[in-house]
Amino acid sequence: MPDISSADVSQTVILPQSKDAMFITVTIKEGGEAAALQVITGLSGLVNGVGFRWPSAHLSAVVGIGAKLWDRLFVVEKPELLHEFIELQGAKHHAPSTPGDLFFHIRSDEFDVAFELARRINNALADAVEEVDEVHAFRFQDFRDPLGFVDGTESPRGDEGRAVALVRDGVWAGGSYIVAQKYTHDLRAWNDLPVEEQEKVIGRTKHSDIELDEDEKPSNSHVAVNSVEDEDGNGLEIVRNNLTFGSALGEQGTYFMSYARDVRVTELMLRRMFIGEPEGNYDRILDYSTAQTGVNFFAPPRAFMDNAADFARPEVKGEDGPGAATQPAIDLPRGKEVFGDRGNVPVSHNAEDVRRAREIYSLALKPGAEPGTGSGTGSGAEPGAEPGTE
Repeated sequence: MPDISSADVSQTVILPQSKDAMFITVTIKEGGEAAALQVITGLSGLVNGVGFRWPSAHLSAVVGIGAKLWDRLFVVEKPELLHEFIELQGAKHHAPSTPGDLFFHIRSDEFDVAFELARRINNALADAVEEVDEVHAFRFQDFRDPLGFVDGTESPRGDEGRAVALVRDGVWAGGSYIVAQKYTHDLRAWNDLPVEEQEKVIGRTKHSDIELDEDEKPSNSHVAVNSVEDEDGNGLEIVRNNLTFGSALGEQGTYFMSYARDVRVTELMLRRMFIGEPEGNYDRILDYSTAQTGVNFFAPPRAFMDNAADFARPEVKGEDGPGAATQPAIDLPRGKEVFGDRGNVPVSHNAEDVRRAREIYSLALKPGAEPGTGSGTGSGAEPGAEPGTE
């Protein structure tokens, strides 16, 4: 199994919280697929082109691909849990599902460096973009949100974060599911609440950021609603990258985004927030925070991104007609026949496709290897053998 914590396998999903970030969601016009593919495969180059001149900015970027665009770009079946954001309508509050084909999470400790990367991404996409939601966010004081409370205290970090955020097995090992929402706050109504009442809404103390005792913490507090467990009583976690956005004299809000190896954990939390468990016991923070957007994406492992063109539809690559190379496709029931016990993997009846696919995905297992150099699997390998073995 590849080391999912390796930079050669995963995108830069798990990093310390940056001072500044840009959250950019775009939809791609029909006919703009080639430009989208170019940005996906070339993102690491764009980041390096900007970041190497300002190393102190710690510039990074993650790209997520939406379910609809995935089908337009690739012949490889999309990751099993990738789908559009599921709209939620509770008795009182609503979580909308909004359009999104590509999502860029740009992080930097210097905003102008993040801004320059965003400009280069925009130039690369050119006229392919139909709609844009662009949010400039920042770390507010000591990691507080506009409501005045510390945000993300319990979000896993380091090795624990990688275990929570990154897919562990299969061809998508090192990938991560993204859920993002933009919330705006009714600060006038919020600030009318006494601090003690605000603390009951959140479930933590405002000044010292200490979780309230169980006998003091209401069941509809934000902390209580977002504490979820599996059937064995084990806590389920996601990695949050929330930041503040807005203007000092105008609208202010929190941009919520999460990474998870299983998007169903995030969806369970959101269902508990908006619908309630039991139904009606919704998250009381929603009385003061309104969800404006809701989007889902998958951040592929780096090995897939660097070689995404090999799995693009012929028309996206400009290969038309019967002479175009046949691309591999995923066939879940037959996965083990070609790649061994690795889960969702490309499968093709064409022997050359199988050989090429196995060479490409061997990069995830042997970072730095190039297809056809002998580090991968040769054309004489038997179906079912491990990539990189003879």
